[in-house]
Amino acid sequence: MPELLFYTTAGCHLCEYAEAMLAELSPSREFRVTPVDISRSEKLVARYGLTIPVLRNPQTGEELNWPFSPEQIVTLLDMART
Repeated sequence: MPELLFYTTAGCHLCEYAEAMLAELSPSREFRVTPVDISRSEKLVARYGLTIPVLRNPQTGEELNWPFSPEQIVTLLDMART
């Protein structure tokens, strides 16, 4: 099953939009989302603090920074299947 890492943090309203988008896709596609709270790591805050929400395909290293569309998420998932 493909996996996406979801870089997020509490109180991020854009992250809530991205979560809703992922929830809308989940009934039609099989994938796992692993949330990563960037506030737990200074390194992650430095890397993603201005760009969250970010989706990352851990297999390929490809990332989507906000804003992204459902179509872009599907493309990222398809990369995870290969």
